[in-house]
Amino acid sequence: MGRNFRWLLATSWTSNIGDGIAIAAAPLLIASMTSSPILVASGSVLMFLPWLIFGLHAGAIADRFDRRRLIMVANSSRGIVVVALVAFLISGVANIWIVLACSFLYGLAEVFVDTASQALLPSIVQPADLGVGNARLQAGYIVANQFAGPPLGAFLFAAGRACPFMVQIVAVALAVVLVSRMRLEPVPQAGAIESKPPVRTEIAEGLRWLRHNAPVRTLVIIILTFNVTWAAPWGVLVLYATEYLKMGEVGYGMLTAASAVGGMIGVAMFGWLERHFSFATLMRVCLSMEVAMHLAFALTKSGTVALVIMFFFGLYAFVWGTISTTVRQRLVPAGLQGRIASVNMVGVFAGMVIGNALGGVISQFFGPTAPWWFAFAGAALTLVLVWRPISSIAAAKLAAA
Repeated sequence: MGRNFRWLLATSWTSNIGDGIAIAAAPLLIASMTSSPILVASGSVLMFLPWLIFGLHAGAIADRFDRRRLIMVANSSRGIVVVALVAFLISGVANIWIVLACSFLYGLAEVFVDTASQALLPSIVQPADLGVGNARLQAGYIVANQFAGPPLGAFLFAAGRACPFMVQIVAVALAVVLVSRMRLEPVPQAGAIESKPPVRTEIAEGLRWLRHNAPVRTLVIIILTFNVTWAAPWGVLVLYATEYLKMGEVGYGMLTAASAVGGMIGVAMFGWLERHFSFATLMRVCLSMEVAMHLAFALTKSGTVALVIMFFFGLYAFVWGTISTTVRQRLVPAGLQGRIASVNMVGVFAGMVIGNALGGVISQFFGPTAPWWFAFAGAALTLVLVWRPISSIAAAKLAAA
């Protein structure tokens, strides 16, 4: 698929190893400094909060500047943040507030890395190769971020609090070197940077384009809605698994592993699925399986059955993620890729915030299976409403900027 794609793939896999290490090491570090559930949860909140605050700005900036250089600068910024954290840990002056501040700054830099990376892929591969390209990037996320990274992060943390973050610095630095090897044609610009309108104007232009493009607009709404319904039970999954299903802490970890195994199989099959089925069919199947998964979790009382359900969740969820990203990238003009990708990501994280909040309240008042019933009803209703529009989304062509 070309030299540039190979460099981007290597960059993604390398940076995902660093992120996977942090997934385990950062919560362990915070928990070693405080026993407050609010402060422990704040570490995760501060990682995705920048998406809600700066996500749209990151999209406009990704469309305005060289995306490869933006990835390099943002990854370098992430490295500087982790270097500072390691310095605080080694010197013995680190405290919970410093760690939380580092979490926020690291998440802020990650907003620009992820937005620019999503906008970069369509410019280096042919439209017909976007599906396989996204599947290979998803495979890197599953293997490095979900499988290899967290156990390595926990092992390194046991060796020393600063150890996982030192390895993370190496991964981020290597990612900067790898992406610097790409050689890209500049994205066509309407004029010099100095003559361009303010960023907020370009954000408004992107939102206006989205409002008038029905297929992409509907796709973003689907993603937002299904993230709300998915995140409602997911936010209290640990309580559902350990207290309701009596799976224990190890069983809860196995649920995540089962999802990752299904995801690996899903992305490995993607090329075959793309050749034998239309995107419309695959999208309907994935969303239907989402509805069925919520119902199955609501009804089961068996940990073994839950593991099987979670395996199939990982399988179709990563297929859906690859398809939805590919469809969006094929329909959005090159000069708007960053802004529309950022709107999509803001929708993803907004849905997670709303869903987690709803799931906690619903579980508190109606029991551990109530969030699954809420998710089943909400996802089923949404699927009925979007069943026909899915055909127009999958069949749409690239629109003019």
